[in-house]
Amino acid sequence: MSEKKTVTVNHTIKDSVVAITGGTGSFGSTIAMDLLSKGVGAIHIFSRDEAKQDAMRRRIDDPRLRYFIGDVRDADSVRRAVSGADFVFHAAALKQVPSCEFFPEQAVKTNVRGSYNVIEAAAKAGVRSVVCLSTDKAVYPVNAMGMTKALMEKTAQAFARNNPRSATTVSLTRYGNVMYSRGSVIPLFIQQLQDGKPLTLTEPLMTRFLMSLQQSVDLVYHAFFHAMPGDLFVRKAPASTVETLARAVASLLGEDDPEIRVIGSRHGEKLHETLLSREEMVESDDQGEYFRVPLDARSLQYELFFDEGETRTATVSDYTSENTERLSVEETKDLLLTIPEIAALFERSVA
Repeated sequence: MSEKKTVTVNHTIKDSVVAITGGTGSFGSTIAMDLLSKGVGAIHIFSRDEAKQDAMRRRIDDPRLRYFIGDVRDADSVRRAVSGADFVFHAAALKQVPSCEFFPEQAVKTNVRGSYNVIEAAAKAGVRSVVCLSTDKAVYPVNAMGMTKALMEKTAQAFARNNPRSATTVSLTRYGNVMYSRGSVIPLFIQQLQDGKPLTLTEPLMTRFLMSLQQSVDLVYHAFFHAMPGDLFVRKAPASTVETLARAVASLLGEDDPEIRVIGSRHGEKLHETLLSREEMVESDDQGEYFRVPLDARSLQYELFFDEGETRTATVSDYTSENTERLSVEETKDLLLTIPEIAALFERSVA
């Protein structure tokens, strides 16, 4: 973040109370550490996993962290967690594509109903701002995880549309793969290399957006301090093929010609991901590092859809991992080295 943005965040966040759903996950723990450094008064860590909470409590010894056991499916536990909060980061979700394919009803309960519970509880508690974290898989969704995340977005936007006088601003961020996050492919590649096993690729030509955890945190801050109700924010990001990513990770660990085994696409996987649809790109504001898509706040006047159609720009395309900036192996290595854990592994490999 630039110095100007950091000052703004410090000024606004300092001494406030922040609740993080899914607070023990990769994003939650990263933003918690960042918030502590900015002088927050307290952070409510809300999750259903007491083992991860205990590990986080031991890892981060700070009395400003308060832990709440519960589940976003349970509205009562959500209400307790957001009570007294000024800001809410909603990161709790079922995120694994194959798991949601086999258990779609569980994805609905967590990603859709759970998000509704968080938004309603936050509004009743007088929270100033709620940012809900979404994914590129919500655009033209072909899998259950993306479908439920798309419905989560619609739930957040419906609250903003139906409650124009609410004191709570609900907005959305949408991003692609967060590098080195829990369950992502990079830690798997590293483990396979360390174990002397071949790197397993689903489809070498598959492309994915690449973003660091810190960039995902910056995106959420941008939403907190710039959003109007119902706004959707996307951070511009480069992409690489899965094969390029695998070879970049291997090269950083001293293996320039890794053995690669293609295993085929998993349930529900796309060849390319989309961060913004063509329809959203038409309406978006280009804010430099970010796109902002404002809420469609039209009412249910159906005659508008039949008598007063909107003019669309035919030349606008979707914003996808196929047509964004494409990174080479060397460029991907440079991006990977911005991740502290990978930089440390690289230093050990060349020592």
